[in-house]
Amino acid sequence: MSILNEANIVLNKNLENKTEAIKATGQILVDNGYVKQEYIEQMLKREELSSTYMGNFIAIPHGTEEAKEAVIESGLSVIQAPEGVDFGGGNIVKILIGIAGKGNEHLDILSKIAIVCSEEENVEKLVQAKSKEEILQLLSEVN
Repeated sequence: MSILNEANIVLNKNLENKTEAIKATGQILVDNGYVKQEYIEQMLKREELSSTYMGNFIAIPHGTEEAKEAVIESGLSVIQAPEGVDFGGGNIVKILIGIAGKGNEHLDILSKIAIVCSEEENVEKLVQAKSKEEILQLLSEVN
């Protein structure tokens, strides 16, 4: 199973708030067999510790250290929310990338995502993408 495929991507999602956004991001990982259900609770706990908002309209929700045993295998979920969702303090998120990393793989995955998302042009392409293929292509280095 690859880290990211079309089943893990949701386009044009309208999200009410940060909690709903994190739960939706985690549910994709659950539904596709990357994590157990309790991982979502750990994602919410992680958000309480410090925001997973990364700047540049990106948030990268992921679990706490304790969530490791809930990870079945490394995977990513991507939600495109063109309307934006408030992550607090006026930080608007339009792309959510959920991460579940087996062992220490999440650090490698995070660094690859950071490289792609540090380019404003790439983020804009993710927000404007009309197909799951476009998103897969933009995040191909991560897979």
